[in-house]
Amino acid sequence: MTDEVLASQAEYYRRRAGEYDVTAYGDVAAARARIARLVAQMRPGGTVLEIACGTGLWTEALAGAAGAVTAIDAAPEAVAIARERVGSANVRFEVADVFSWTTAVRFDVIFFSAWLSHVPTSLFEPFWLLLRQLLADGGRVLFIDEHVDVRDKETYLTGAGEIVERRLRDGSTYRVVKNFVEPEQLERRLRGIGWECRIRRDGDWVRGEARPVP
Repeated sequence: MTDEVLASQAEYYRRRAGEYDVTAYGDVAAARARIARLVAQMRPGGTVLEIACGTGLWTEALAGAAGAVTAIDAAPEAVAIARERVGSANVRFEVADVFSWTTAVRFDVIFFSAWLSHVPTSLFEPFWLLLRQLLADGGRVLFIDEHVDVRDKETYLTGAGEIVERRLRDGSTYRVVKNFVEPEQLERRLRGIGWECRIRRDGDWVRGEARPVP
């Protein structure tokens, strides 16, 4: 079931790429300003890996703060938009599924926005183990996601727990994993698997920073 849902989720974001910015953010100019503010607060320097870069709105801001950015996403349609948007020489894009992607590079910062909530509960610990393996010594994970208070905007499938149904403008529907962030609960869970974590609220979003415990 997990593989089927992840395949549906990937297809959803491929099909949504062209309409993502407007449907996700509404006022893209205001979103850019908010993103710039949050990235400045998080201070992502050195070598940065961005997971699920989407259409590149966050990549654009990361490029101005980092020495080098590797941005990956499983949707080639989204990566194509991101490549066109972000012309910075210090950014390299790659179409890749993080769960099967390999690299010899170790990163000072790993960043993802609106991705953690799409990781199935069954893959939560393997995902954070993967992050630990990709981090350089002294590295940290930075993330943005949606607060649990906005959970009611989704349509959860009966008896499916973490699976929601999403509909595109063309009427097609897809199953997507969505685990909204409850900050204290996530902090406890991360501490339980060997991470120091601090999560702060920013309106309907949360901003988190995590470091592996040596």
